[in-house]
Amino acid sequence: MSELRDLYQTVILDHNKNPRNFGADASANRTAEGHNPICGDQLRLYLVVDDSKRISDAHFDGSGCAISTASASLMTDFIKGKTREEVEQLFDRFHDLVTTPPGEDNLEAAAELGKLAVFSGVRDYPMRIKCATLCWHTLRAALDDSSEVAQTE
Repeated sequence: MSELRDLYQTVILDHNKNPRNFGADASANRTAEGHNPICGDQLRLYLVVDDSKRISDAHFDGSGCAISTASASLMTDFIKGKTREEVEQLFDRFHDLVTTPPGEDNLEAAAELGKLAVFSGVRDYPMRIKCATLCWHTLRAALDDSSEVAQTE
């Protein structure tokens, strides 16, 4: 197994077993629900968006597969301190990273995403892309203050 695949598995398993920022946040001023009907992943995202329009805190809860849980855990860490515009750019980079065909590495996106780059391995499993991106779609819904359940479809 390659070093990257080993790292991928280690990070995914760690964030699945010990998710960061897991649990409801009563101080959240933006929330959204997300559902991946194919895998059954469900999550609720809690954001605190401050007066300067930066995400000062992020939490999630729900149930899902290892990839969905790990993605939400890493994402909630990564978006703290970011503006909506920065989050939109991250969403695009992350989506490119997990959907770029194998062999066509997007090194620029990987470099900007830090630990989130471990999800590049998801592109080898097309059904898992929706698991990895559910929290990102839910993030957009929370920032839009949408009452609709975010989905990966």
